[in-house]
Parts: sequence; C-alpha cells; structure tokens
Amino acid sequence: MEIISTSKGIGGQLTEFRKLVNDSKSITFIGTVGFCTPFAELMAFVLRGTDKKVVFLPDLRSDEARMIVPSSHGMQLGDKADPSADTVVLLGGLAMPKIGVEPEKMKVLVDDLLKDAENKLIIGVCFQSMLINCNWPGFIDFDYIIDADLTNDVKKL
Repeated sequence: MEIISTSKGIGGQLTEFRKLVNDSKSITFIGTVGFCTPFAELMAFVLRGTDKKVVFLPDLRSDEARMIVPSSHGMQLGDKADPSADTVVLLGGLAMPKIGVEPEKMKVLVDDLLKDAENKLIIGVCFQSMLINCNWPGFIDFDYIIDADLTNDVKKL
C-alpha cells in the first residue's frame, strides 16, 4: 500500500475524505450501530450543502438503511433510504472480531450496492489499521483506506 497523503487530527481526516468523494453523487456509509454511526454523521458533516445523497447502513442490514440529513444539531439519521450508491465507505468497526461481520458477506453487499454505478469508489475508514490488520483488503477491493491513529493523553490538573 502506498501512502498518498498524510494529515493530522479529525480535521485532516475529514478534509482527506471530502477530497476523495468530491466527484461522488451518492455515498453509503456501512458501519456498526452505535460505534460507527457518529463517525458516519461526522464525516457526512463535511458534505452538508452539497447535492450528494448520503446514507448509513447498519452492518449487513440494507433494509435498515437511513438517510444522513442536516439538522439544527448537526448531521443525523433520517428516513429510510435506498442504499445503492456510487461510493461505499466501510467503517473500521465492522472489522472488529467481536462484531462478527464476515468480509466475504460484506463484499457481496458492496458489490450489490455499486452494481448500477458508472464510477465506483470503495473507501475504508478506520483507526489503528483495523481494516488492514483484519485482512479486509484481501476480500474487498478498496480504492482508498483512510487509516488514523489516535493517541490519548489524560492529564490531571
């Protein structure tokens, strides 16, 4: 894997994401309920004001896909939606072993979501190389993976 850019912090992660999806018309985030949902909403925040269709799909349950819509409280899940897209973003929580999502099944879902798209894009977004360490690139044909590393300092004052 070739590193094509490096950035710092959440702002850097969001900027890199926005660049990658600049030409996308419809974006479906796939992630775990609870853990990944806020990350999808955060990443969708940089897309507000565009005409892109943005959807969140929990795990492998495409029948539960929901729009991500702007509100007075930021981006939030809205009405049910068709998860078909030209861009699929897989969030790293899916690859955590305790979650139990099989990458082989995810590949089938991703292929189905992208089947009618002219320009297809698959992006992984994870922390501490979760998608890579769990060998998801061995099953999913990612175009890009945004791999962040979190360092936390708890300071007593």
